[in-house]
Amino acid sequence: MAQSYPTLIPGLRSPSAVVGGLVYFGRMLDKIRLASAGQLPEGWQPMRGAAVKNSFDARCCAFLGIDYAAIEVETLKDGTDEQVLGWAFANGRKPGDDEIEVWNAFMMKRGWRDAGTQRLNERLAEIGLPPGTVQTMFEYIDIDEGRLQPGAK
Repeated sequence: MAQSYPTLIPGLRSPSAVVGGLVYFGRMLDKIRLASAGQLPEGWQPMRGAAVKNSFDARCCAFLGIDYAAIEVETLKDGTDEQVLGWAFANGRKPGDDEIEVWNAFMMKRGWRDAGTQRLNERLAEIGLPPGTVQTMFEYIDIDEGRLQPGAK
């Protein structure tokens, strides 16, 4: 059964949005803030954080060498995204420019001819779209959240 889409969540940015050179990081902070304010859909709660192996939140925390619960606390102190990222670099690790380039490329291409392709196609089916409508999870997320129209890349 297809879910209703687009899933419009004011204040939740695209996973492609960049903070301090990193894709996805800002979206993770948005999800933390929205969940704290009770504005993140209930069905999204299980996918937040590092509880689900290989979720984008878990991957982001592992990449930065930080604990999700700790960054959640830091994020809710009302600092800017750049301040939270500075905290993550100071309390986890600060990847070099080459590592960030590889991270961004991996994240932006997830679902395209890799182990995530099947999941991408499952997610597309959940919203009533055929396989191949988009090639990456980032594109899927942007379609699901109304930032991208099917067939308009």
